[in-house]
Amino acid sequence: MSEAASLTSRLDALEVRVAYQDATIEDLNATITAQWREIDRLTRHLAELKDRFEELGSPGLPAAPEAPPPHY
Repeated sequence: MSEAASLTSRLDALEVRVAYQDATIEDLNATITAQWREIDRLTRHLAELKDRFEELGSPGLPAAPEAPPPHY
């Protein structure tokens, strides 16, 4: 095989690898973007639930710890 054919073969192999790597990077980017959207949605939902919980309060528990009686 001539040197030119060898270089062409190596170049073709590198181009194929780069094409697969580009596709993989695009897939990973799409996955990360979807995960980030889900994390953002869940964070907002958690903040809303926290606000609602604080508005409702805890009916069975006192709001603040009671001070011990003076005889302690």
